[in-house]
Amino acid sequence: MLIDVTRLADRRLQGTLPTGVDRVSLEYIRHFRAHARALVRVGGRWVVVNNGDSQRVFDALLEPGEDTSNEIRWCVGRSYALSWGGGSRPSVLLNTGHSGLDSDTYAAHVRRQGWKPIFFLHDLIPISYPEYGRPGEADRHCRRLMTICASGQGLIVNSAATREAAEAYALRCGWPLPPCVVAPLAPAPLPKPDTHSPLEKPYFVILGTIEPRKNHLLLLHLWRQLAHEMGEAAPHLVIIGRRGWECEQVVDLLERCTVLRGLVIERSYCRDAELSTWLRHAQALLFPSFAEGYGLPIVEALSHQVPVIASNLPVFREIAQEIPDYLDPHDGAGWKQAILDYAQPLSLARSAQFRRMRAFRPPTWDEHFSIVEQLMRRLHVGN
Repeated sequence: MLIDVTRLADRRLQGTLPTGVDRVSLEYIRHFRAHARALVRVGGRWVVVNNGDSQRVFDALLEPGEDTSNEIRWCVGRSYALSWGGGSRPSVLLNTGHSGLDSDTYAAHVRRQGWKPIFFLHDLIPISYPEYGRPGEADRHCRRLMTICASGQGLIVNSAATREAAEAYALRCGWPLPPCVVAPLAPAPLPKPDTHSPLEKPYFVILGTIEPRKNHLLLLHLWRQLAHEMGEAAPHLVIIGRRGWECEQVVDLLERCTVLRGLVIERSYCRDAELSTWLRHAQALLFPSFAEGYGLPIVEALSHQVPVIASNLPVFREIAQEIPDYLDPHDGAGWKQAILDYAQPLSLARSAQFRRMRAFRPPTWDEHFSIVEQLMRRLHVGN
């Protein structure tokens, strides 16, 4: 088996913390590494790292918080230097991060090598909601779907909502979608939180990259209202996630709105131990997104007994049923009322969600990979 780790290696070399997509890819390494070699696309070449160095690359990628850049460079560089003209036997190829799929040559190279690719499709948001993406991202994602349909032996998605969107898009384009399975994502194994809250006052958390579809702007406008109306009695908002693209209005509020200073806390570089503590002691996780392919922060919050107030999206109801309180992402007044309610020590709505939460059973990675391996057996690929 080959695992395409190009995206993970590149982000580690840049010193970037893992995103939700990266965390999924790391779980695939953790599960399949004993029977796998690393594939890295570098310098216009596809480098299949030798067995021993592949294990060292996997170790480096899975080691949280360590500067393992030199180890990755050394192992990949050695295989790069020694593999000129070398081919590889037919193998299963796992690509779980969309990396390289927008290239016109990806499908052709896979076919030449005789590899059997299985892809993970995280969402169709760049196609379904191009207004929330970077310029040109819709076209790039269209090419990714074309590569998946042209060369994929199998397809893994995170939700029925993602599968339905992929099926509908492939049908419109006249492309044959590979055999597809829905394998829900498990929460991250976060470290044990600190027993003491990081803040004395009540606070709420929003978790994820700052980008337009995450709807941080709604919350910042609400918090400005709360600051004017309540002063120091207002709850705090903790924004955990790096700054992304086309978020200038959010950045302007964070950097220049004086009434938000001290009331809104931005944690752009948050280690897992810190994240665990912030999440555990929050009044609720706020998730006002306009569109999502899954919603891993909801699963993580509910798994750690943290209430959730979320947008009324079908995919959220798919993964969390009726446990969270759901609101329209445009309903500013509704979000304000819910936040004020949940900030109270004896909030009836918050207590009711705790009761509903008792029935929540998060997905596990064992269940996820059982579904994936069933797909492999059905396709007669893998070990």
